[in-house]
Formats: sequence, C-alpha cells, structure tokens
Amino acid sequence: MVFIGIDPGKSGALMAINDSSKIVCSCPFGRDEYIHALSGLGSHFDCKCVVEHVNAMPKQGCVSMFNFGENFGFIRGVLEALKIPYELVRPQKWKRMFSCTSDKNTSIDVAKRLFPDAQLMRTERCRKPDDGMAESLLMAEYARRIQNGI
Repeated sequence: MVFIGIDPGKSGALMAINDSSKIVCSCPFGRDEYIHALSGLGSHFDCKCVVEHVNAMPKQGCVSMFNFGENFGFIRGVLEALKIPYELVRPQKWKRMFSCTSDKNTSIDVAKRLFPDAQLMRTERCRKPDDGMAESLLMAEYARRIQNGI
C-alpha cells in the first residue's frame, strides 16, 4: 500500500511513502506533475491519500484565496477521477500526532528526524528545506499510522 500526503497550497507538495515508510514519490506542486504522479501511483498501488483541509486565513487577499481554492478543487478532482481514496484532514489534527506547531520549521525538523534521508528541497538549486515538502511527507506518514493503527 502507498500513502500519499498532499499540501494543497501554491507552494505545496505531494509525497508518497510505502508501508515501511520509504519514500516512493516526491514532487512540488504543479498540475502536470500531480496528474503524472497520481496516475502512476493509482495505477500501480493501492493508495490512501490525506489532503490538508485548510480554510481562508485573515488578511489573505481575494486573488490568492481564489487561486488556493482552485488548486484545492483541482487536486480533489484528480483524486476523484483516478478513484484514489482520500481524506481531508485539518492541520491541527495531523500536526498533533507529531507535536508540530503552527511554526513551519517544526514540521521541517520533525520530517528530518523521522525521514533523515528525505530530500526536502523544492529543487536542486534550493538551499533550505521546504515546509510544503516536509508537511506533505508528514501527512503521508499520518495516513500510514492511521491505517496501521499506530
């Protein structure tokens, strides 16, 4: 079985792990990249996906929230079309499992501790780990733990 975690933001990411917590897929947000990754995973493995269920936040602009909603709907549409089962999970719920706070750096630190070999850089040219990559990896691990009753 493969467990997929998706951070739906513009700077979000998709990460997938197997039953033994080995990373099998990693990609930053991109519509074509998500379609390719999800169709490959869905056609070769039994999958369970967790998508972060977030709302508008104070002081975010209308355009950015519209774009976020569009990305969120796109992700859900791809998952539905590919018949990949998914669950919407609030950040507070999955972060509680790992004792993460709203500070994105705690997610990066926990992801590094649990997955020391994980590539958390958005691109090869990046110098620091990306919180979208880290959080999507933790959501995949959240799905794995829930599925296995851990």
